[in-house]
Amino acid sequence: MTTPNKTPPGADPNQLKRTGTVREIGSQAVWSLSSCKPGFGVDQLRDDNLETYWQSDGSQPHLVNIQFRRKTTVKALCIYADYKSDESYTPSKISVRVGNNFHNLQEIRQLELVEPSGWIHVPLTDAHKRPIRTFMIQIAVLANHQNGRDTHMRQIKVFTPVEESSIGKFPRCTTIDFMMHRFISSTFKYVQ
Repeated sequence: MTTPNKTPPGADPNQLKRTGTVREIGSQAVWSLSSCKPGFGVDQLRDDNLETYWQSDGSQPHLVNIQFRRKTTVKALCIYADYKSDESYTPSKISVRVGNNFHNLQEIRQLELVEPSGWIHVPLTDAHKRPIRTFMIQIAVLANHQNGRDTHMRQIKVFTPVEESSIGKFPRCTTIDFMMHRFISSTFKYVQ
């Protein structure tokens, strides 16, 4: 009997942000869950701490709903899962759906996860590889490893592409570049 390959971890989302091509927009959304154990809800899912997690408390599918106030361009989701820590609570099958509201959600991705340990990158693009525009994203956990009932998700990040400047194309500055420019500019002011 062959063992399925483990889901390879993706890069840390902070590396994506440092490229200057995307920014995290999860704070602009209203988050809700189908269920959760007390003290293991949205706050833990969004607290930037890989030791905390959302834990569902009900029947499958377990749902994470991310709703924006206006139609929003979304390029990718990053989900952190850790099979070594969570075992049967770890998702094995996830569906990602988008739409205007709960009544017209369409599945755009379905993932099979095999003992994931790290960040899972989920591109949210249309048939032409363009980022999607949506009011709502729903992540549905359809199954867990070892037929587990409840699920753990440790973090979820939502990314939008950074738009080019409307007054021309300027090189994107990473945080380090910006800090160097700011330091040189402020030093030059004091020298004059």
